[in-house]
Amino acid sequence: MPKLAGPAAAPPPVRSPRGILLLGPAFVAAVAYVDPGNVAANLTGGARYGYLLVWVLVAANLMACLIQYQSAKLGIVTGRSLPQLLGDRLGPKRRRAFWGQAELIAMATDFAEVVGGAIALSLLFDLPLFVGGIIVGVVSTMLLATQNRFGQRPFESIIMGLLAIVTIGFLAGLLFNPPNAAGVVGGLLPRFEGTDSVLLAASMLGATVMPHAIYVHSALARDRHGHAPEPGDRTRLLRATKWDVGFALGIAGAVNLGMLLLAAANLQGVDGTDTIGGAHAAISVALGPAVALVFAIGLLASGLASTSVGSYAGATIMEGLLRRRIPLLLRRTITLVPALALLGAGVDPTWALVVSQVVLSFGIPFALIPLLRLTGDRDLMQEQVNGGIVRWLLRISVLLIVSLNVALIVLTVSGG
Repeated sequence: MPKLAGPAAAPPPVRSPRGILLLGPAFVAAVAYVDPGNVAANLTGGARYGYLLVWVLVAANLMACLIQYQSAKLGIVTGRSLPQLLGDRLGPKRRRAFWGQAELIAMATDFAEVVGGAIALSLLFDLPLFVGGIIVGVVSTMLLATQNRFGQRPFESIIMGLLAIVTIGFLAGLLFNPPNAAGVVGGLLPRFEGTDSVLLAASMLGATVMPHAIYVHSALARDRHGHAPEPGDRTRLLRATKWDVGFALGIAGAVNLGMLLLAAANLQGVDGTDTIGGAHAAISVALGPAVALVFAIGLLASGLASTSVGSYAGATIMEGLLRRRIPLLLRRTITLVPALALLGAGVDPTWALVVSQVVLSFGIPFALIPLLRLTGDRDLMQEQVNGGIVRWLLRISVLLIVSLNVALIVLTVSGG
């Protein structure tokens, strides 16, 4: 992972470690899949519809595995990130316009993550949301400074540690009241119950497949493993990357599914669970204050980890599209200030989280469609070009994701 300031470096040569030492980049990208936006969407889905939308999360996670592997493969095979490849192919005006929408998406993402961390600090210490947002911003900047000074491996270790806390925090409640097995199996059948369930399904999917995770994974894999010009090295690294993505997205998928099952088993029909604070209170009543405390700690870890990764993704996007690198503190400020301004203005955090998901929905096609085209380009990918089956699976995934996100935008604007 490159430093966020200084001259751009050529892709490093391929690294030599094997086995478990090759794991890590996908765990950093996977943090985007368990951010506070996911918490709000999954808890609401389970509280309103029980096990109905289990299939949405299962399908979303399978598509996420396919998509994130393609992003990592692109970085390893070409030695360039997705934003860099786009920057090479777009003219100056289109490149700046593309960066503008990507930067807007980064701000919306950061807002959801800062708000989630601020809510967690409010639940834990009764802090005002604005103060909590400042603390989240400071701590996430310190995490990024760790990467800047000590490199990618220590940063990956910290993020993986936070991901472990997130996993424990969001899944602990299932030990006290496990979900109904028949209900879970029944939830695997794709179906909806009215317009609102479609809206929630789109929100859950939009909170799962994140544009900035697609952009950044190509850079994470390249910077961790280096460019592999030799077919043998590429094959070894891509095999390890499949395991990396499988483990990381498997954990993220289990966390997301666990949140929905927690709500389905304990919060269904309870008033106020359409907000994170309300869900926390309901968890405290249903499962006890200790479980609610662990949940709040998991939410805090989610906000801190995801906003750190989101800031790095913003730096990757800017470097690739505008070919500029800026100091860490300035990069962090670009996305943090709007979030703090909205928190300081007293904007309802639940409403703001919904709006942020709508904004994210606009950005998904801009990341997915180029990824589909680039990984299917034989001149670029050589023998690692996607075959017919993978290409069709990607096309179906892109079509489903884009369609549901268009539905989210339309239903939200029209009032559901």
